Amino acid sequence: MMKKILLVLTAISMSVIFTSCGKVPQAQIDTTNAAIEAAKTAEAPVYLPVEFTALQDSMNVIMTEVEVQNGKLFKKFGDIKIKLDSTLALAIKLNADVIIKKEEVRKESETLLISTKTITQENSKLILKAPRGKEGAIVLVQIKSDISTIDSTITEAQASYDKGLYMETLNKIKAANESATKINTELKEAIAKVRR
Repeated sequence: MMKKILLVLTAISMSVIFTSCGKVPQAQIDTTNAAIEAAKTAEAPVYLPVEFTALQDSMNVIMTEVEVQNGKLFKKFGDIKIKLDSTLALAIKLNADVIIKKEEVRKESETLLISTKTITQENSKLILKAPRGKEGAIVLVQIKSDISTIDSTITEAQASYDKGLYMETLNKIKAANESATKINTELKEAIAKVRR
């Protein structure tokens, strides 16, 4: 009789052990998914796309492992719990990093906007001093067209900046700044040649 009781108790304790080890860590999964979603809302895919993709990949691997364990008779989620803790930590860090990166991009785009506007204003003054010979007239028509395009890009970039789309602003204004700087150099060189 005592042996039967011990066998029953052993069976019960073993089933408790297996069910406690075999329970899907749903709360951890939900918490980690919420942190990943928070990073997405904070625009991590825009400002830190590589890191965000790595985070999503990590979570996808975990969910695949959960499915594999769910298909087994004796489920073990110990390693998965450790991976979930690690992925949650990465998501929390990514949330902090994206705030820093977004501010860096905001400052850089603001600086480039101001710089490009200044260069474009100078170009508008320089074009009046540029040589007007036969070849010069053709070049000036092209430069005026380029300046007009740059002005349009500045307007678009400013609108993006005002909406808080700093990465979009930066991408637009970088190209405009390069073009404006190139025109500025060309005009200064042409004016210097005439003066010589």
